[in-house]
Amino acid sequence: MDSTMEGMLDTYLLETESLLDKLDEMLIAAEKVGDFSTDDVNEIFRIMHTIKGSSAMMEFTPISSIAHHIEDMFFFIRDKGIDSLNGEQKRELFDLMFRSEDYLRSGLEKVKAGEELDNNVDAFAGEINGFLAKISGKGGDNSAAGAASTQTASASGERVLPNDPTAKKFIHVFLDEGIGMENLRAFMIVNAIKEFDLEFRYYPEDMDSNPETAQSIIDSGFFLAFDNDETLDKGEKVLREQSHILSYEIVEGKKEEAKKEETGNAKESTPKAQGDKDNGNAQQAAQQKSAAPVKQSLISVNLQKLDSLNDLVGEIVITESMVTSSPVLRMLPQESLDNFMKSARQLRKLTDDLQDIAMSLRMVSISGVFQKMNRIVRDMKQKLGKEVKLTIIGEDTEVDKTIVDSIQDPLMHIVRNSMDHGIEETKEERIAAGKDAEGELTLSAFHTSSEVIITVADDGYGMNPEKLLDKAEEKGLLYKPRSEYSKKEALGLIMLPGFSTNQSVTEFSGRGVGMDVVKKNLESVGGTISISSELGKGSTFTMKIPLTLAIMDGMKVNVGDSIFTIPIVNIRQSFKVDDAEVVFDENGNEMVKRMDVFYPIVRLNNFYGIEGKYTDLADGVLIWVEANDKSCCLFVDDLIGEQQVVVKPLPAYFNAYNLKDSGINGCSILGDGNICIILDVLGLYSQAIENN
Repeated sequence: MDSTMEGMLDTYLLETESLLDKLDEMLIAAEKVGDFSTDDVNEIFRIMHTIKGSSAMMEFTPISSIAHHIEDMFFFIRDKGIDSLNGEQKRELFDLMFRSEDYLRSGLEKVKAGEELDNNVDAFAGEINGFLAKISGKGGDNSAAGAASTQTASASGERVLPNDPTAKKFIHVFLDEGIGMENLRAFMIVNAIKEFDLEFRYYPEDMDSNPETAQSIIDSGFFLAFDNDETLDKGEKVLREQSHILSYEIVEGKKEEAKKEETGNAKESTPKAQGDKDNGNAQQAAQQKSAAPVKQSLISVNLQKLDSLNDLVGEIVITESMVTSSPVLRMLPQESLDNFMKSARQLRKLTDDLQDIAMSLRMVSISGVFQKMNRIVRDMKQKLGKEVKLTIIGEDTEVDKTIVDSIQDPLMHIVRNSMDHGIEETKEERIAAGKDAEGELTLSAFHTSSEVIITVADDGYGMNPEKLLDKAEEKGLLYKPRSEYSKKEALGLIMLPGFSTNQSVTEFSGRGVGMDVVKKNLESVGGTISISSELGKGSTFTMKIPLTLAIMDGMKVNVGDSIFTIPIVNIRQSFKVDDAEVVFDENGNEMVKRMDVFYPIVRLNNFYGIEGKYTDLADGVLIWVEANDKSCCLFVDDLIGEQQVVVKPLPAYFNAYNLKDSGINGCSILGDGNICIILDVLGLYSQAIENN
C-alpha cells in the first residue's frame, strides 16, 4: 500500500470509528428513554450514509452494503416518522441497531488487522430487510388505487405509459434485480428527487404503502412524469446519483410517439457503486444543507508527530536550562549578566508556555472511554437479568492520549467484575437488604496536580476479607501467615493471577483472569490501583494514573556522584533519623518507624553498587516512598531539589537487561548536560525487599 492509500485508510478508520462511537452514544441515550427522537433518526441516517459512501470508496463492500441496508431502513422511518412504530418494534429496532453497530465494528477490526472481509452479508442483510418489511407492511391495502393510477406492461411486453395527459415526458426506471422491497427502494429515489423541490408525479402512486406494487416494479419498472424539459433535466441529474438503478429511459408523453425504436435514446444509469463513490452526491448535499451543521476548525494529527513535537520541546527545555546555567556566564560583567538573565526569564516563560501547549495537544477527554462502559453495562444487564444504572461523573477530565488507550481494558475488566460479582443477583435480594431495587454503578474521574484519579464504585454485596483469605489459602496464594494480613492486603488478593471467587465459569468471569491484567496494565503506564469495600454496602476500585508520561515532577537526589530522580507522586516524606531510631528485623534488615508502622530501609548505594558520600544513616537523608500498597524508605546522601523533568526512554539495547525490574524507569537530561536516572519505586521495592 502506497503512502497516499495508507493516509486515506487512516482517515477512513478514524472517521468511521468516530461515527460509530457517536452512534453508540445516541443508541444508549435513546434506549434509556425508550424512544428515538426525530433528530436521532436524521443523524443515524446521515451516519450510515457517510459510512456507506466512504466504505464503497475504499472498496470495503461488506461494510458498505450493511450500512446501505440500514440507511434504507432509516430512510423509511424518517419518511413515515418514528411514531409509526409501536413499542415492540422500537425495542426490536434498538436490538437490531446495537447488533448492526457490532457488525460494522467487527468489519473495521478486520480492516485494521489486514484481514479479508467476509463478503457473505446476506444473512444479516436479510434481518435488516425483514425488519423493514415488517414495519412497512402495516399500511392499508391500496391496490385498487394503484391499479387505477398505473397500468403495467401487457403480456406482449409492450410498454404502457401511465394515464397522465399533462405529462410531456416520462422517465421509465428499472431497478437492480434481487434487491428486495422494490416498492420502498423506488420510493426512496422519488423522495431524493422531491428534496430538490421539483414538480413531478410518480407511478405507482401508492408504492410507499402498498407492498403489492413491488412485483409491478420488478416486472415493468416505475415512472416519473414531468411537465417540462427543464424540470426533467434536473430530475435526471438527481436520478443519476441514486443507487440500485439498473437503467432508465426518457420517453415522450404521447403514447403514439413512444415507439420501441426510440429505445436508441435510452440512457443507462451509472453503476450503483459509482454513484456511492461520487463525492458530489446530490442527495447527500441536500441532507447536509437541511442539517446545516456548524463547521469546526479541527484537524487530525498523527500521534507520532505529536510524540516528535514533545521530544523536540523537551530538548528545547533542556537546552534552555543548559544555556542559563552555563559557567561562562560568571565571566560576564554584572550589567551584562543582568540583561542576559532578564532575557533568560522571558525565554523560560515562553518555553514553559510552549511546553504546556505541546502537552495539551495530546490531552483528550476520558468521556470516550466512559461512554463505552455504557454499552458494556447495557449488554450485561440484559444477559444477567440485573437492573443497574450507570452514573458517570467527570467525563470531561482530560489525560494523555496514550494513557487513555491504556486504561480502556482495565476499566472494562473492573466494570464487568462489578456487574457480575458486585451487584446482587435479584432485586428482591436488594430490597431485603434495605437497598433500592435498581443497583448503581458509578464511574468518576477528577484531576489532582499531577495525576488523574478514576474510581469505579458499586452498591452491591461488598467483599468479605475472610472469604478472600480462605480462597487464597485454598489455592496456595498466601505469601505470609494469614493473621498478618491487613484488610487492605486481603482485598488486594483478588488481583493475584489465578484468583477467582466464582464457583462456576461464566461468560464474564470465573477463570481467574482479569484483575491481575488490570494491575499489570496500570503499572505499565505508571499507575496504581487500590480497593476499598464494606460488606453489604459495596466496593470501590480507585485507579491513580499520571496525567502524562512525557514530563513529570521529580525530586532530584544524589548518591555519591550519581543523580537520581524520584517521582513526586511516590514521595510521602523526607526526614533525618538518629541511629537509635533504626531497628532490625529477624533477618538483620534495617527498618524505621513512621506513623506507628515499621518500614524497611533501602540503601541506594548498596543496591546499585555505587560509592556513596555517607554510610551512617544519621548523616544522610531518608525518603519515605510509596507505590500501590508498597512502602519503604530510601537512603540517599542529599536532596538536590524538586524539578520538572522530561522523561526519556532508555535505548532499546538496554531491554535485554530488564532494568525496570531493578527500579529504573527511564532517564532525563539535566540542565548541565548530565544524565539523571528516574527511579521506578514499585520495581525497586520488588527487587530490594520482596526478592531479597
